[in-house]
Amino acid sequence: MKKILLLFSVILFAHISAQSKGKDYSNILKSKNIYEINAFLRDAHPDDPRRSVLKPRVMDMMKEYIKNAAPGDQKVRQMQDWLAMLKRRPSTKISFDEMNAIIRQKQIAKYQKELQVGQAAIVYTPSAPQNVYAATAPVAKTVTAIPDTEASEFNMLMGENPMEHKNKTVKILNSLFDNDPNAKECIVMIENKSDCNIIMRMEGIGTTKYRLPVPAHGDNSIVVQKGDYLFTSIVCGAQYASQKTIQKAIIVALGTSKAK
Repeated sequence: MKKILLLFSVILFAHISAQSKGKDYSNILKSKNIYEINAFLRDAHPDDPRRSVLKPRVMDMMKEYIKNAAPGDQKVRQMQDWLAMLKRRPSTKISFDEMNAIIRQKQIAKYQKELQVGQAAIVYTPSAPQNVYAATAPVAKTVTAIPDTEASEFNMLMGENPMEHKNKTVKILNSLFDNDPNAKECIVMIENKSDCNIIMRMEGIGTTKYRLPVPAHGDNSIVVQKGDYLFTSIVCGAQYASQKTIQKAIIVALGTSKAK
């Protein structure tokens, strides 16, 4: 009778998980794929009986991967992080607040380092205006040259003097450490995952406007007055626009890399 009930539970939870997440985990018990099992543990119901089998299995698989990994394998760090999380919790799934806290700590470390060295930790070298290339849909692998009309402005914004950079860094750090919900300002972080440098423009009420240069495959932060803003940018020739209400620190990620 117990075996029948267990089998029924497995089938029921498999159906619920697949239905709620749009993924088919009906054969997950046969899987030997770390990423597939890890995804199942994040998606599955907390009471799914398959967890008791798959969690220790994937942890052993991660340990084995780390043991046999080649020197310099970039996946090792990820496996180590996942293992540490699985020792403390049912899966590697983290909440939005936890994710924000992790990013916040990384930003604090980044800007503290910049203050210690007395200048930008990464030296920016201005580049001449050039053409950027964007895929032309729907024909695959067709690209169109688009003049980078913002190159000069981008270089100007990135080329702030040491004192301006220090003042900006101190302001960002103060905002990162400030948890006062009544504060009139908060931090906005922009992640640029595209292959092109961008300028994020934030236009608020009246004359409140901000411009933030963000290098390709990089990020940048700015402290803004709380309120409603229109975010606009040109990402590799494509227009980006989004209306946002800023009442607490936010992260905006845009663009996808075409690099392989």
